[in-house]
Amino acid sequence: MKMNELTNFLIKCRLTMMISNQEMLKIIKISQNSDNLEQDAFLFLKDKWGWEKFNQFLPLFRSNDTSKILAINYLSDEYPDILREIYNPPALLFYRGNIKLLKTDCIAVVGAREATEYSYRCINGLVPKIKGKYTVVSGLAKGVDGWAHQAALNNYVDTIAIIGNCLDDYYPTHNKKLQDEIFKFGLVISEYPPGCHIRRWHFPQRNRIIAGVSQKVIITEAKERSGSLITAEIALQESRDVYAIPGRIGDSLSRGCNKLIEEGAIPLINFNEL
Repeated sequence: MKMNELTNFLIKCRLTMMISNQEMLKIIKISQNSDNLEQDAFLFLKDKWGWEKFNQFLPLFRSNDTSKILAINYLSDEYPDILREIYNPPALLFYRGNIKLLKTDCIAVVGAREATEYSYRCINGLVPKIKGKYTVVSGLAKGVDGWAHQAALNNYVDTIAIIGNCLDDYYPTHNKKLQDEIFKFGLVISEYPPGCHIRRWHFPQRNRIIAGVSQKVIITEAKERSGSLITAEIALQESRDVYAIPGRIGDSLSRGCNKLIEEGAIPLINFNEL
C-alpha cells in the first residue's frame, strides 16, 4: 500500500472519533503485511469491538472527506525517528506549516502558565543563543509556551507548536495571532482531528509528544505539581536531557525546577552550554 493511501485510511478512521491511538498503531502494523488493508483492518476492528460498535463506525468512516486534511503517519518519511521510540507514539499527526521541521534537532521550552518576568527574561536570553542549532518546541499555552514561540519568531528561530486541541481551534484564544503566525512561519501539529472537542486529558497526552520530538527539554518555572513536570518526567523516562532553571527557594514557581535539579536534572545556568 502506498504511504498516502495508508495516511488517508487512518485519517478516515480518526475522523469517526471512535478509534484509539493504540488501535491505529495496530492497523499500521497490519498494513505492513497486507494486500487489502481495508479488509484486514475491518476484520481486526470487528474482532476487537464486536458488531454493534463496528456497525456504528462503518457509516462514519464511509462519509468522511479527507481531501483538505494534512497528516503524516508513524511510517511516513517525515515522521521523526526519535518520536517512534517513545511509549505510545502518535499513530497520526495532523499539521499545518513546514513539516520538514519535525526532522530537525529540537529543544523544548516549557513552564508555568502563570510564569513571572523571570521566565520571560530567561527565554529571551536563551532563544537567540540556540539560533541555527535547534528548533524551539512548546505547547502554545499561556505563559512560558507562548513566550518561547514568540521569542523564536522574533529571532527567526524555527518553532514547532504541539497543541492539545485540533488545528481549527485556538486555545487559549488570546494566542490566535501567534498560532496563525506559526502556521505561516513554523509548524503546528496535533493528534486531534478536525471537529474534535478539547478535553482536559488531551494536554498531558500532548506533553509526551513535546518530550518525544525533542533532544533536550528546558523547564523555566513550575510548581511542584504541574504539566511541565509531567513533560520533564516523560523526557527523563525517554532518556532526553532535562534542564531546569534554578530559582529562589521560597518562590512557589521555582519549587518544581529546584526539585528537578535535586532529582538529577541539569541546572541551566549558562545558555551558551546548550
